[in-house]
Amino acid sequence: MKSSLSYLARADAAVWMTIGIIAIAVAGFALAGAIEVNVRSFLLPISSMALLAAIGWYYDSVRREERLAAILTSTAHIIGFAAVAAPLSYIAATSGFPLQDATLDAWDRQLGIDWTELLAFVASRPGLQTVLLVGYSSFALQTVTTVLLLGIAGQLTRLRTFIGAFVATTLIIIAVSAIYPAAGPWLYLNIQQDDANGFLPTSSSSWPVFLGLRDGTLHTVYGLKSEGIITFPSLHAALGVLFPAALWRVSGIRWIALALNGVLLISTPAYGSHYVVDVIAGIAVAVPCWLAVSCLLDVASRSQPELPSTIYDPPSIVPDAVPAPVAVVLSREFESS
Repeated sequence: MKSSLSYLARADAAVWMTIGIIAIAVAGFALAGAIEVNVRSFLLPISSMALLAAIGWYYDSVRREERLAAILTSTAHIIGFAAVAAPLSYIAATSGFPLQDATLDAWDRQLGIDWTELLAFVASRPGLQTVLLVGYSSFALQTVTTVLLLGIAGQLTRLRTFIGAFVATTLIIIAVSAIYPAAGPWLYLNIQQDDANGFLPTSSSSWPVFLGLRDGTLHTVYGLKSEGIITFPSLHAALGVLFPAALWRVSGIRWIALALNGVLLISTPAYGSHYVVDVIAGIAVAVPCWLAVSCLLDVASRSQPELPSTIYDPPSIVPDAVPAPVAVVLSREFESS
């Protein structure tokens, strides 16, 4: 890699190191007998990650096509990180700390929010449900498109900022969820589907998994199709901040990203069965993570200025050739988060 890009190479290496450390930790829990690992479920994400990383290295070191290399490498990062972070969240759920739903519900009420009234408002409006569902379900697609758009636009430093903030935010949220677990308002308030006009949160498929991890009846972790079991803080809400922050300097996209993620944030309490304070906490984690990673890379880039002939942050998307990373694999990684 060119010397002018070595700070980006260090950022990439830091992500790979983080993925490796988490993988070792998960393996350690498995060897200790605390969990079982479904090895077959890791084959597809690991092989996809390795293939993309290898192709990314080729386009970086041999072909010198920095944008394509960055897209491929960053996609490999996300696939690899999702494959190890999901098991880590399962392990966190087995920590045994008492559920904090009563406290979270009380905090919501102190903010003047009654979750049952909020649910009734959404459940009685089918049109609103459609809009909210689109926003909430955009999580996986936005992860893919954010990497693609930043790479196509040549905003390679900002792409690394997004990946770094994504990783840092997720790890902090997993750590908090271990010591401050919650089942979510739907379970805590014992709401029945018939009471909500047939409405059911998208996150309902994760409830048996979370409860099984808590009571010990479930102790298998997966690399694919893991459920998003974290209530507090909300990872959906955190990403609802990181997506528009990452795309803010991409002309023609920033306002679309802002609007879509505004809907994502609004949809999170109902479709994710989250307390409103979960959303606030998710935002509170994401913002400092973005600022910290951005500051670190900014300092690194100033200490090693880019070559004048190389443009990494043009004002808008440049219509270069777009690679076709395995978006299907990546979508599977996050569709249940």
